[in-house]
Amino acid sequence: MRTGPEGYTDRFERYADRHPRVVDAVIVLVLMACAVVGSGLTRPGAAPPQRDATVLVVMGASCLALFTHRSRPRTVTVVNAVCIVAVTALEYVLTPLLLAPVMAALYWLTTHTGLRTARFYSLTTAAALMTTSAVFDPTYPSSPVPRSIGYCFWLLLPLAAGSMTRLRRAYVASVRARAEHAERTREEEARLRATEERMRIARELHDVVAHHLALANAQAGTAAHFALTDPQRTKKILTSLTDTTSSALRDLKTTLGLLRHDSIPASGPLEPSPGLAHLPQLVSACAAAGLTVTVTTTGEARPLTSAVDLTAFRIVQEALTNATKHAAADSADVHLTYEDCRLLITITNGAPSGNTGAAAAAPGPGFGIMGMRERALTAGGEFRAGPRPGGGFEVATSLPLRPTATKASSKTADDPAGEA
Repeated sequence: MRTGPEGYTDRFERYADRHPRVVDAVIVLVLMACAVVGSGLTRPGAAPPQRDATVLVVMGASCLALFTHRSRPRTVTVVNAVCIVAVTALEYVLTPLLLAPVMAALYWLTTHTGLRTARFYSLTTAAALMTTSAVFDPTYPSSPVPRSIGYCFWLLLPLAAGSMTRLRRAYVASVRARAEHAERTREEEARLRATEERMRIARELHDVVAHHLALANAQAGTAAHFALTDPQRTKKILTSLTDTTSSALRDLKTTLGLLRHDSIPASGPLEPSPGLAHLPQLVSACAAAGLTVTVTTTGEARPLTSAVDLTAFRIVQEALTNATKHAAADSADVHLTYEDCRLLITITNGAPSGNTGAAAAAPGPGFGIMGMRERALTAGGEFRAGPRPGGGFEVATSLPLRPTATKASSKTADDPAGEA
């Protein structure tokens, strides 16, 4: 809390905003007292003026007009200018006390309308005062300059004070606007981050739940088909079904563990995020569901960042899940190509055996392809999916990789400037 002059000014402005009539009444009473005192002053060596009710009525009218300075600042200035000219015509000495009401009117005119309008009214008032003083000042013939010209410079003070007040209010308003904008920006950024986090968690849950449920459904259907004809194979499939549901529970627990609050202790350590190292388990689960998956790798496999590794695994997982649910083919191919700066992943499922001309069914409406595309774009890669010309469906993605160290070192060795 500020206790200096600026702090007192802020508190006064806040009080004036809450109680404007009270502040106006106090100011008008003070200005009226100044006018009464100023009307009793005279020149050095001259007799005191014979005050009558006329000057009190005129100055009282000028002060009372100040009550409407918020709604009619120009009219209030004109009324005060006319009143002070009338007081000058009555041969009263112009002093800062008598000029106080018109100075207050000019100050409020500056704060309400601006400096250009206040300058015009101030110059007009000063010219009227000098003209009236030249006509009614008894010492004017002996003095080439009217005595009132010095007091006209007092009219410049409200212009300066009003301009400073106007600039200060504009500065405070701009600071408040910037603070409000910053607050809105922080809130919008927080909402955006929350939305992105919800989307990430929803995408992760979709990949986990949809994949394992699709495999479990396929395994259960296959087990029901061989239940009577091949009990041994049925038992093996049901064992794989148990492994699939257990894996689904573990992945779901890992994903939901990210939502736990820090103050809530977890029941156990969270498992690391899956990656391409988990492809053998994924291939085994698909085989139990009746889908034969062949994985081929071209190029030298390199360690991947956690984000790229998770993205690559989830795309392969979702593509194989779609092949299990929607495709009529019983096989799929996963091809990994490691290049210098990118990893190419292609997942294809061919047409059904015995009907090579028929295209495999494309994935139905859902969030699978949308989620894969979002994952690839988030990792800085590219993605495409669609039917193959010869039948089947293909999913392809390109994910960024860091350049190999050997090539970077050879490039440095070939560059003489690099050696230097």
